[in-house]
Amino acid sequence: MEATRLTPMIRQYLQIKERYRDAILFFRLGDFYEMFFDDAEKASRVLDIALTSRNRSEDSAVPLCGVPYHAATPYISKLLDAGFKVAICEQVEDPKTARGVVQREVVRVITPGTVTEGGALDAGDNNFLVAVSRGKQEYGLALTDVTTGEFRFTQVADYAALVDEIGRVRPREIILAEEEGPFLEELQSDFPHVHWSPVTSVCFSQSAAERLKALSLWPGDEDAEWQQGLRAASAVVSFLEENLPELLKVLRDLQPYSISHYLVLDETTRRNLELLHDFQGNRKGSLLGVLDYTMTPMGARRLRQWLLYPLLDERNIRQRHEGVEDLVEDYKGRQDLRTGLKGVQDLERLAGRIVSGSADARDLAAVKESLCALAPIKAGLRDRRAEILVSLREGIWELPQVVELVGRAVVDHPPPTLKEGGVIRPGYHPELDEIRSMKKNAKEWIARFESSERKRTGINSLKVRYNRVFGYYIEVTKANLGSVPPDYIRKQTLVNGERYITPELKEYEAKVLSSEEEILKLELVLFAEVREKIAAFYAQIKETSHVLATLDVLLSLAEAAESRHFIRPEIDSSLVISVREGRHPVVEAALGRGAFVPNDCHLDPESQQIVMLTGPNMAGKSTYMRQLALIVILAQMGSYVPASAARIGLVDRIFTRIGAADFLARGESTFMVEMKETAHILRHATSRSLILLDEVGRGTSTFDGISIAWSV
Repeated sequence: MEATRLTPMIRQYLQIKERYRDAILFFRLGDFYEMFFDDAEKASRVLDIALTSRNRSEDSAVPLCGVPYHAATPYISKLLDAGFKVAICEQVEDPKTARGVVQREVVRVITPGTVTEGGALDAGDNNFLVAVSRGKQEYGLALTDVTTGEFRFTQVADYAALVDEIGRVRPREIILAEEEGPFLEELQSDFPHVHWSPVTSVCFSQSAAERLKALSLWPGDEDAEWQQGLRAASAVVSFLEENLPELLKVLRDLQPYSISHYLVLDETTRRNLELLHDFQGNRKGSLLGVLDYTMTPMGARRLRQWLLYPLLDERNIRQRHEGVEDLVEDYKGRQDLRTGLKGVQDLERLAGRIVSGSADARDLAAVKESLCALAPIKAGLRDRRAEILVSLREGIWELPQVVELVGRAVVDHPPPTLKEGGVIRPGYHPELDEIRSMKKNAKEWIARFESSERKRTGINSLKVRYNRVFGYYIEVTKANLGSVPPDYIRKQTLVNGERYITPELKEYEAKVLSSEEEILKLELVLFAEVREKIAAFYAQIKETSHVLATLDVLLSLAEAAESRHFIRPEIDSSLVISVREGRHPVVEAALGRGAFVPNDCHLDPESQQIVMLTGPNMAGKSTYMRQLALIVILAQMGSYVPASAARIGLVDRIFTRIGAADFLARGESTFMVEMKETAHILRHATSRSLILLDEVGRGTSTFDGISIAWSV
């Protein structure tokens, strides 16, 4: 289309779009975000909204679609789920004072891993953005959830470990150097449903440690142990600086972690054991569904993390068991704490929105409400025996100064958006009260003006009214038009009369309307000041949210233990696994108490290193194997277990070879899948690994299958 035939506004759109070619541009026009050209065609299909056009009857027709700005979040979420970036372009000057085209700028670029709007997030799950760095042999992985401020990194020795860790993190978006073509393609084939964001290799800075140190994110120097991990973390920072720089304020502390501190659960094992969801994708039929009695979003997220990262440290595991035991033995105290947590909202994400400057008045009210709920929780932890519960109490900050400030500054039931006004409480700011008073007195002034005009004109039916189109006006019926004074200026003719204005009425209207603008402008300034004051307590609010998340998980595990009749397992450093009257927690929950037949299992290197199960189909062989693995995971994550007694020698890794359905769609035969997974197990298993093999060799002939099974 010729540039000369484009309107100035469309030319402005194209200039901005040129800088954001890889994103859907949400272009603010009044009360709507509009999309044009290819963006409109793509968005209309994904969002299932009408595609229309500007200048429809001309050759220069421009395809367009739009969504209301105040309800944009669900539309943005749909586009992100479909794999698109969204660039938000706002009007950055008042259209009333603009000369020519209103100035517009892109204020943020939203990607699947950087979305912060509550309506586009799963409250009970993290929304991770991940960066991957490749060295000569090792790989670095950094992850952040910009809604909670979590920022961690690790380093792994090989590609298989990298794939396992990415699968365990379950990111929404992965950053990778665009120069890593073949490596990028390989990772994309392993994670086809993740959004990929290739960036220049400069983002993976050689001097990553110095860069992170300059931002007060990393205190140490770069060393071989963490070199690739730090480079991945540097790439995360670069990505945020380019797309959403305000979110860097949320990242205060970069933490390294080692996968060697946790029981390894690869993607195959997580799927076969149905840890987070069953084979149909339902949460209800999973281990998580059985354990989750959490009361807060922070607790729900922390429970997932504990389930995916069972511990290898005896002391830490025992501390968790002691905390659960303390709560199991005190039913009333446990219920009091759970009741207290009902009053706590998502402090972790609320704190992130406050410090990044995106929190609204309802967010501040939610923080106040949550802080007010802390006193009984803190009191309920006062006389605890378990060390972990005692330490939690010390990390709860009630912050009375924040409660007082929000209570004094913000109304009890604030509107959904700041632009609606009415956010600041009367009495907080004298100047605001004065302007509000003038606006409030408008009704009295109008009543006096109407009365005086009736007397002056002798028209008793004269009325002074207001609407958004004409502002204030005087309405006179047809029967009284002869009494209209000469200073009345006709504004509109009606069927039954006329509408007029006067210089005095227009002058007052200007004062009232300007007072509304002044009120809103001042409220926004005052609210930003209040939010900034609360942001100074970010560290304390975040620490409190972490403490409450841990408490919520311990309470959830205690609730599950009592309601499902679990017992405390014995943990040691032996190579023995001994379970008496064990039960499959998920199957038992589905069948009901007493319907599941319990069974024993004993494994040790001296007398019984291998258990071979035989029996007819549907006899429960696979259930028995999965049950043992789930009991080990429960024990090492800090939970009680479904058994009458259990001794668990620490397990460093669980391998499962059960089923091949997911891989058949990739064109791999059952036999190929079996051999690849079995080879993977034999390569990585240690003396502390628990291996579950279900019918190895079934994908080939009976003779070959038996030979393979015996050789394994």
